[in-house]
Amino acid sequence: MISSMKMYGKFLDQPLLVSKFNSAVPKIFTAGALFVEYNEIKKAPENEKIKTAINTGSVLTATVISALAAPKIAPKIISKLFKKNAKNDETSKFIEKNILENNNNLVDSFLKSDISKNLSEKTKKILHKSKTQILQVSEIKHLDKELSTSKDKVNFFRKLIPDPENPKSEEILSEISRLSVFGAIPVLGGIVGGIAGEKLTTGKISKEKTADRVKEGAYQYLANIFLCNVGAAGALGILEKMNVKSKSARVLSMLTGILLTGVIGGSIIANYIGKKLINPIFGKDKNEDAGRKPELLDICLHTDDIATIAVMSGLRWIEPLLPVLYGISGFRSGIGYRNNIDGKETKTNLY
Repeated sequence: MISSMKMYGKFLDQPLLVSKFNSAVPKIFTAGALFVEYNEIKKAPENEKIKTAINTGSVLTATVISALAAPKIAPKIISKLFKKNAKNDETSKFIEKNILENNNNLVDSFLKSDISKNLSEKTKKILHKSKTQILQVSEIKHLDKELSTSKDKVNFFRKLIPDPENPKSEEILSEISRLSVFGAIPVLGGIVGGIAGEKLTTGKISKEKTADRVKEGAYQYLANIFLCNVGAAGALGILEKMNVKSKSARVLSMLTGILLTGVIGGSIIANYIGKKLINPIFGKDKNEDAGRKPELLDICLHTDDIATIAVMSGLRWIEPLLPVLYGISGFRSGIGYRNNIDGKETKTNLY
């Protein structure tokens, strides 16, 4: 029998529900980008509105396109790095047509088998509904109760709504690498979009503003994405070696790893790289700016770390949301956001 909390997880992880969410994300993401564009134009002075529209539009367009393409690109890159066939990108698992076909075949086969004898009419009705519709929590609870009477019935139920699966030790590096490449693509897209917007509006590309974009990109990627993934993977790897299977222990260990490597160490490392490596590349003094300080939004961006934990814990419904979460980092990189320039606090978007 499934606990009440896991029952809601089972509800959210229905392949058909995730497929509908996956289909909705591009529309939600685009609508959000259009709202940001409108808001930035509205805030801009009258004589800067056209320039702001082009700059912001360029960053948002590049970020949205790259973020939505990332789920397909990342597995291909990882397959070449690990020299083995790439798994289908995660979102391809949620194609509604394939899920409907699978559900129909699975339920029909089950109901024709001897295993399904003595099932109640209510259960049969719910199973027929599951072929084409999303089940309610109460219906999943009913199926769990009636299908828990034999191993074969339990196995069928797990095929209909798969349980979260912990990645095996040999899969951890590949999975965390996929998520890290996934996160890098929108950041790079945002930077390219910012440079393109500046070129379109001014006819030139400023080294200073490009440096700010690259430094912000490094900050977003290292502090908010990559090092957090490394921390989560490291903690998970240790538990794998210790053969710890507890879900709660895995989640707590990944949170600890994220706090130590990303939240605490990420900004320090990113600022050091910005000053000592990126500044000289763009002709700036090594200590020209005072570095980027963490803000409330940066802390909020660590919700993508919670998403990483969920993905690493096998929760499918989180995966379609990753382009939006990583896209925020891409946008901030594209506008070259820096909150501590020449030792002075500023919240100005640098175009």
